[in-house]
Amino acid sequence: MDSITTARQVRFGVNYTPSRGWFHHWLDFDLDSVRADLDAIAGLGLDHLRVFPLWPLFQPNRTLIRPRALEQLGELVDAAGERGLAVAVDGLQGHLSSFDFLPAWTQTWHRRSLFTDPEVVDGQAAYLWALGAALADRPNFLGLTIGNEFNQFSGEPHPDPDRITPGQAADWLHRLLAACESGAPGRLHLHAAYDAAWYQDDHPFTPAHAATIGAVTAVHSWVFNGTAQRHGPYATATAQHAAYLVELAKAWAVDPHRQVWLQEVGAPAPHIAPEDAGRFTEATVAAVLDCPDLWGVTWWCSHDVDRALADFPELEYGLGLFTNEGRVKPAGRVLAELVAAARAEPPRPRPRAVALVLDLPAEASKRSVTAPGGAFFEAFMDLAATGERPAVVLADRASDRDHLGARGITDLITVDTAHR
Repeated sequence: MDSITTARQVRFGVNYTPSRGWFHHWLDFDLDSVRADLDAIAGLGLDHLRVFPLWPLFQPNRTLIRPRALEQLGELVDAAGERGLAVAVDGLQGHLSSFDFLPAWTQTWHRRSLFTDPEVVDGQAAYLWALGAALADRPNFLGLTIGNEFNQFSGEPHPDPDRITPGQAADWLHRLLAACESGAPGRLHLHAAYDAAWYQDDHPFTPAHAATIGAVTAVHSWVFNGTAQRHGPYATATAQHAAYLVELAKAWAVDPHRQVWLQEVGAPAPHIAPEDAGRFTEATVAAVLDCPDLWGVTWWCSHDVDRALADFPELEYGLGLFTNEGRVKPAGRVLAELVAAARAEPPRPRPRAVALVLDLPAEASKRSVTAPGGAFFEAFMDLAATGERPAVVLADRASDRDHLGARGITDLITVDTAHR
């Protein structure tokens, strides 16, 4: 019980979106511009960045990993370190803000599975190893995430997916995480899925993959997934969505104290109006800080997308903590205040003594029950709306006294009971 209630320093960071050129900045890398962005980020009191090398630019051919690109990534990591910022690097980009970035050696005339073709997977492993090896001696390098929401290439709604089974997904994850560890031993290496892994029936990347493979569990919380549309911008469900994902992730973990990283969360307009972004930021962060075993919060994103760049979904342009010109926005000011308060008095979340029982098998083929509108999701939010602080426990662990005791769970509620 003591380990649950002990105060701890939560990491606070931001997903770095360069103010000049977005992620295309790797094509004409300008370290002075990067330094100016990092000065602004450090000024908010944040302690880390998540950065995104574009895979086709770093590995344009299966056997060519560009040395100069690796050097530029190292220069960015060093510049961050000079400002007290640690850096986590996402490898396979992959997919960002509705755009796919896949190298030519995986597409059209060279089309082959991103997950099961032996040469493609060998190439991916070599690339991730090279990223890790290039950064392994830098003390502010946190580790590698295999890629940004790479699971979206494995099924709907992607227009041209490479279909795989859950077993093939697990094999791919283990192979690539081994490459990350080989390149940079002992760092924080993990994988990150968008919420299909938690919510979409029959998706090949499963909650068990997310919660048992890699150093920590990553969750990405976006209320445009039906939560805000169904409940509205001011509802408990909208404010608690990120905390719900953290607690859902903990249910699937074998280790009762496996840490969860809220790796992406943001205030998307029009679902969250710009004038409400500060309020939403405060409510969301307060809710997740009330979750035991939280590794950290990494906001999406640092800077707005320049409107000179075309064809982004409208909501992607205004997600930054800073405008494209570098002015701090309301969400940025609120986040800085929350970070300062958490540094002054580290969170000490009490155990979540009441747990809602989730009756799903390990493969979670019908996991939409946990999605917005699903019976389990709505029961959790009904409890939260009354002031309860529910945890989540799988039905097959509901009689495991050691597991319940380690998490501080004393009472169990079923979905049917919660809805009465």
